[in-house]
Amino acid sequence: MAGKLQRNSKALRTGIAVAMLTVASYAAAQGLRGDHPDTYVVQRGDTLWDISGRFLEKPWLWPEIWQANPQIANPHLIYPGDVISLAYLDRVGVTAGPRTEAAPIDAVPLSEVAPFLKDLKVVDSFDHMPYVVGLEEDRMRASRGQVVYVRGLGHASPGTRFAVLRPTVRYTHLLRAGLCCDVFDHDELDATGRRGVDFGKYWSNVVTPDKGQEVLGHELMRVATGTLTRGEVGGIEASTVLLDEEGREVRVGDRVVPVDAQPYDLQFFPHPPRVQTDYGKARVLAVADMYTTGGPRDVIALSVGAREGVDNGTVFSIWREGGNVVDRVEKGLHREADTVSFDEKVRLPDEFAGHVMVFRTFDRMSYGLVMDSVKPTRVGYHLKHPDAPY
Repeated sequence: MAGKLQRNSKALRTGIAVAMLTVASYAAAQGLRGDHPDTYVVQRGDTLWDISGRFLEKPWLWPEIWQANPQIANPHLIYPGDVISLAYLDRVGVTAGPRTEAAPIDAVPLSEVAPFLKDLKVVDSFDHMPYVVGLEEDRMRASRGQVVYVRGLGHASPGTRFAVLRPTVRYTHLLRAGLCCDVFDHDELDATGRRGVDFGKYWSNVVTPDKGQEVLGHELMRVATGTLTRGEVGGIEASTVLLDEEGREVRVGDRVVPVDAQPYDLQFFPHPPRVQTDYGKARVLAVADMYTTGGPRDVIALSVGAREGVDNGTVFSIWREGGNVVDRVEKGLHREADTVSFDEKVRLPDEFAGHVMVFRTFDRMSYGLVMDSVKPTRVGYHLKHPDAPY
């Protein structure tokens, strides 16, 4: 009996030693911060990114440390009350604490991205969608409690709920064969969903007409919701929709689609890109609210989507493209830049700006939240693997 206990004790010590080596290897591989505590109890309001940022040099690799905590049943689902052990020599026996709520914590506060989950979507085309053709009493605008008249809902049943969407932006991609980088652009749309004349872009639009461009998507903004009260009957060529929710005012030209029960994800798990994207193909298309510069917790539109292997939770690093300058030591201090060819200029390194995590993915583009930054993020900046050194 004593021999059996001795063998079991030896086996247990061996198992603990192996476990400690495994966890230590995780710590070394994932860049554990030196000032970490022995344990951390997950709190309500925490996010995966913030917790990982306290312990890891690379927050997007959080599952690796979580997997080294056997008391956490599923490393993709961390709950308030869970105890994360980082004192590897003493970690045996750590158990989950009392969970204070049923929902697991998320990578980001949902409040930061909820408007972009609920109120924005990107489609390839909207020309086929039913649209508002008129308003009650021939008004210019309509709001809650008023009716709008929609063309194209001939087969819909009364009682069906619809979302009213407004085309706002068209995103495009122009392939420049043989040159460094492609051209990405976005155009604001008028009340009918058509592009207006932008004299600031007139010359580039002439040089690069629509024929040479790929449309990445059209952004639609939800302005209201309503219920179909009467279809196209008795020779009437438009259906009646009663607006029944507070929102923006509806106008002629807005599109109408059935309400989705939940058209977006509510959980995001940060991870590096699964597919390597060629340099110049992944760019910042736009910053939310029509700005050109953003920072932490700002939403940005990205030029890559499901087609490029991007999914929700994908993390990119953001980079300002390095300039091309004249070597004035070689060419002379007073040499004008216009007199030096592109090939003779010196390419400077790209400059790191921050990290972005994708939270909503479409076919050819996506939305992401800037998670951290050392300098502002601007339209046109490049997206790379989060571990990219340059």
